[in-house]
Amino acid sequence: MATQIELAARFLELHRPGQPLLMPNPWDVGTARILASLGFEALATTSAGHAVSEGGLDGTITREQAVAHGGVLAAAVEVPVSADLENCFADSPDDVAQTVRMAIDAGLAGCSIEDFTTDADHPIYELGFAVERVAAAAQAAHAGDVHFVLTARAENHLRGVDDLDDTIARLRAYGEAGADVLYAPGITSAEDIRRVVESVGRPVNVLTFPGVPPIAELAELGVARVSVGSAFALTAIAALAEAAEEFRSSGTYGFLERSSAGSRATRAAL
Repeated sequence: MATQIELAARFLELHRPGQPLLMPNPWDVGTARILASLGFEALATTSAGHAVSEGGLDGTITREQAVAHGGVLAAAVEVPVSADLENCFADSPDDVAQTVRMAIDAGLAGCSIEDFTTDADHPIYELGFAVERVAAAAQAAHAGDVHFVLTARAENHLRGVDDLDDTIARLRAYGEAGADVLYAPGITSAEDIRRVVESVGRPVNVLTFPGVPPIAELAELGVARVSVGSAFALTAIAALAEAAEEFRSSGTYGFLERSSAGSRATRAAL
């Protein structure tokens, strides 16, 4: 089994502009092992998917829960695992750095940091302070033998700030502060994605989202990584709800055909 140093190095190597790493987001050990068995070379946790599995909504998981969850998934598979750590569960740079150190100690290969404040009235950190937070996270991520892969997220387009120039300025600043990968979830058009990729000088992650071009086109745009966020978890929940509604309302069992496919996938992976 590869060491954490080797997994983190491998994770960073997989970020090749024009050959995007397809990185799905499992929400428990079973889904992590299934996705790894299907050939995915790296995985990432999903804060929303994890929260739902614990009976809550996105934003209700604590730092300790998120880090421990990431560590459990990392220990369950032989591919790199990165943790969705929201805004690192902290405002101050010192506390952000502590979150990153906890993630390293948990055995993860990387994590993300958002510039979302969690305050709906003032959703995005002021740029200078946001850069300080990323710099603190990067220093913690790269201080030891493990080159822990730090992804910095500009949350503008998920938080009602539709300002691509500001997003690009933020991403460039986060890269200069030491982030390894840059990410602006919510950007969907090929033109905007191209502008980001050509402007920031670091590998770029794109989130699957309505309107986002298909993988082949993202590759042509120079994207280095594509993730699904909570989409797989929510798709699974939708399938559960549909099957339950059929069972309750119609009294039929059409869902059994899909359950057989699920059984085969589970047996192959586990």
